[in-house]
Amino acid sequence: MELPAYFGVGSNLGDRLGYLARACEMLYSAPGLTRHAVSRVYETEPWGLAEQPAFLNCVVRAFTDLDPDGLLALARRIEGTLGRERSAEDVRWGPRTIDVDILMVGDLVVNRSDLVIPHPRMWERSFVLIPLLDLEPEMRAPDRRSLHAFVQDLPDRNGVRRVCADLQGVFDGAENRLDQ
Repeated sequence: MELPAYFGVGSNLGDRLGYLARACEMLYSAPGLTRHAVSRVYETEPWGLAEQPAFLNCVVRAFTDLDPDGLLALARRIEGTLGRERSAEDVRWGPRTIDVDILMVGDLVVNRSDLVIPHPRMWERSFVLIPLLDLEPEMRAPDRRSLHAFVQDLPDRNGVRRVCADLQGVFDGAENRLDQ
């Protein structure tokens, strides 16, 4: 059975938009993912470690029959292909060419040392929730408020700015067509 999977995609080094586009292309062509959609692109202040360049972020939705390990392997493969290196010395929330996070997969709950679904901090982050709102305007937050109302209460919401960049063309025939 296919479940909706949501990926947070971000970059703050090098050709940020190029890295986002390439990651979206790789998600589009990945076996096991279908019916893709992508949010608008947003520029956001860094979260956690402030002394670094601003990020570009988007959210991708795809339906999948992949299990959590398959989704994690896909995210790591995309990151590795696009130059992200993970090591014990990595700075948490530090700069990166690309970051592909699994945000949610249907109602699936995974709680392991290497993977937590839903993403444990997604409900704290405007840079995740505002793009998610593009794709799922009817979604409810864990407290059952509308996602829109929930976002209004987040302290970092004003640090998320829509940019004039469009990744819609990456997903040839994608379901969503967002107003520009």
